[in-house]
Amino acid sequence: MLTGTHSEAASYEFTTLTCIPGIIHYNDTKIQLLDLPGIIEGASEGKGRGRQVIAVAKSSDLVLMVLDASKSEGHRQILTRELEAVGLRLNKRPPQIYFKRKKTGGISFNSTAPLTHIDEKLCYQILHEYKIHNAEVLFREDSTVDDLIDVIEGNRKYIKCVYVYNKIDVVGIDDVDNLARQPNSLVISCNLQLNLDRLLARMWEEMGLVRVYTKPQGQQP
Repeated sequence: MLTGTHSEAASYEFTTLTCIPGIIHYNDTKIQLLDLPGIIEGASEGKGRGRQVIAVAKSSDLVLMVLDASKSEGHRQILTRELEAVGLRLNKRPPQIYFKRKKTGGISFNSTAPLTHIDEKLCYQILHEYKIHNAEVLFREDSTVDDLIDVIEGNRKYIKCVYVYNKIDVVGIDDVDNLARQPNSLVISCNLQLNLDRLLARMWEEMGLVRVYTKPQGQQP
């Protein structure tokens, strides 16, 4: 609907079985949209071709997680958890932790902010679990154990995500209002083409795209 490319749609789940690419023309710009098959619980372990789907999501600039407004809110948590399990960090920024492996010198631990979730001893234990005995670690903000592990692993992808609740035409106005107030969420109806213009604007906004006008040669800007 947004790209002019046909993608199977029906009232049942998993109608999209393969990756279907399309191009959105918006603000004189071409944006590639990939319609991916839905993922299920256990996708991070390879169930339902989950790893292939997630690999494509990792290479994107923005994730649109399309959810059924009439289904349980648990779907959002399940999908977010599956993406987190493979290193995707949705709507988060990289932890402000400086980490550098060294060849000698032992472990140097420092912080410029009060730490309430981790201390020097726990940091040492985590580094030893990774068989790291020489490194420099500097915490620039209050961080958690998971934050430190993400920095050590070094393969996390931090990406923006918009939770798009479709089929709002089949739920009550109170439910629509509650969904619209969820963080990083947008409500639409593809069937009635409701709020699709706002979806395009939100995509442009979240991707941080900027239009640049060049000055014609020999003319006023």
